[in-house]
Amino acid sequence: MSGGGAAMESSLLCAKQLLLCCLFLFLWALAAVAEAKTVHEQWDISYQFTHSDCVRKLAVTINGGTPGPTIRAVQGDTVVVTVKNLLMTENVAIHWHGIRQLGTPWADGTEGVTQCPILPGDTFEYRFVVDRPGTYMYHAHYGMQRSAGLNGMIVVAAAPGSADAEPFAYDGGEHEVLLNDWWHKSTYEQAAGLAAVPIVWVGEPQSLLINGRGRYNCSAMASDAAAACNATHPECAPQVFAVVPGRTYRFRIASVTSLSALNFEIEGHEMTVVETDGHYVKPFVVKNLNVYSGETYSVLIKADQDPNRNYWLASNVVSRKPGTPTGTAVLSYYGGRSSPRAPPPTAPPAGPAWNDSAYRINQSLATVAHPEHAHPPPPRADRTILLLNSQNKIDGRIKWAINNVSFTLPHTPYLVALKHGLLGAFDQRPPPETYNHTGYDVYGVQANPNATTSDGLYRLAFGSVVDVVLQNANMLAPNNSETHPWHLHGHDFWTLGFGVGRFDPAVHPATYNLRDPVMKNTVAVHPFGWTALRFRADNPGVWAFHCHIEAHFFMGMGVAFEEGIERVGDLPEEIRRCVSTKGGGH
Repeated sequence: MSGGGAAMESSLLCAKQLLLCCLFLFLWALAAVAEAKTVHEQWDISYQFTHSDCVRKLAVTINGGTPGPTIRAVQGDTVVVTVKNLLMTENVAIHWHGIRQLGTPWADGTEGVTQCPILPGDTFEYRFVVDRPGTYMYHAHYGMQRSAGLNGMIVVAAAPGSADAEPFAYDGGEHEVLLNDWWHKSTYEQAAGLAAVPIVWVGEPQSLLINGRGRYNCSAMASDAAAACNATHPECAPQVFAVVPGRTYRFRIASVTSLSALNFEIEGHEMTVVETDGHYVKPFVVKNLNVYSGETYSVLIKADQDPNRNYWLASNVVSRKPGTPTGTAVLSYYGGRSSPRAPPPTAPPAGPAWNDSAYRINQSLATVAHPEHAHPPPPRADRTILLLNSQNKIDGRIKWAINNVSFTLPHTPYLVALKHGLLGAFDQRPPPETYNHTGYDVYGVQANPNATTSDGLYRLAFGSVVDVVLQNANMLAPNNSETHPWHLHGHDFWTLGFGVGRFDPAVHPATYNLRDPVMKNTVAVHPFGWTALRFRADNPGVWAFHCHIEAHFFMGMGVAFEEGIERVGDLPEEIRRCVSTKGGGH
């Protein structure tokens, strides 16, 4: 055969191979689409009397219950939740916490940022794709409604053959643990107190719930209120988690607390931490785990203890001086001699010292990416934003502020205003992105506590890499600083570092972990400390970034980021019912 003929044959062979390769990829894509399914949920949101901690209270429920149903899906599935607001005198919005909403920013469920609220009597459809496996949650994102009971979990399994398959194994199945704190006062009473002069603080929760169940001491109630407390009500019977001896179980843990940072443990059983916020971590073993509001974890436990007795699951308040009894549930072994609902023979674990910040910082530092699933961050940022958390006063009212600006939500949602050019709907001046970090004393009480309010936002260059450093400081009372869990909507971020004291931008970036930082959507800023995170502004939309403590966000501890708004598609009519796109909000 001539050289030209051989070359032609070789060329035809390459073309055939390329065609076969393309055909294979096309068929693989078709198979992936065929495997993806749509998960439908139909929810009625209403007030119902519940006995979550044995005390009768009105709660915001989903189909009559709290917590709501767990949404189960597989990576790549579309989730459709049809929400009917039956509260009649109250609006609703639901945030799908940890779901990035790629291509569907209007489904984030954040009133004032991505949508108008769902009005009484209205029906609204949330539709979004769950693009990565992991443990997530959902909760109300209107006013302080989250603390009223509208919450639940989202469990997303890895797609068959996915590169995101779990790098760990368990043979006993899964259990879900939803942690919450609970007040007997309504959210209306709490909100009115926070806005009052002088402030009426929400106080410590009356109970800590595990899967919506707690146990309040009825005898502690005044005689005229004790009739509302029923210690034998089935709704407040402790949750029982059953295990088979010798098996390994995955416990998916999520915290939707409104105030409390919690420490969680399973009596007598070590926990191996393997996932947080939908990202696999380098496994590490703990006796107990600090879980901040908005965080999720997966831990593995081996059912290797005496099967003839029961064990406590316990949650305890940390970072605040506890005023709430331990939240409890029961671990029971199949085949053991103890009745599944029998209380364990020991006192519930008390957890570590509530004010041991070093212990909690060390656990944060121990959480790094799994070696097989590490995605190193970009080596440097295009922009750095330094955010100082401080407690301030505005017109005599105590507020939280960021760089001396207390955040307020606009009536017209940012997403709608920006997409339709309604520039009068919010302050066009961006909030400050730094503060006097060289001279600020994070341990001292501010000499001038007065702040201003703003609904301005940060405009980020699309695709840029952004560093945010959160600086915690002293509150208005001396020697007082709290933990603040910050949640970023629409993104996962790299947690680059933690520190105690004042952040120094000339020194501390050299200490960042750029090798294997874990990616998260919620991270704690410890008392008198700083936390640095990095993310890529590559998800078109407007996204809230705020403290996940309900009262703190209500009092102004938050900001908003806009990125790539021109890339956002046409907005659904349903998200802009509170807006006239001809003349702004009304």
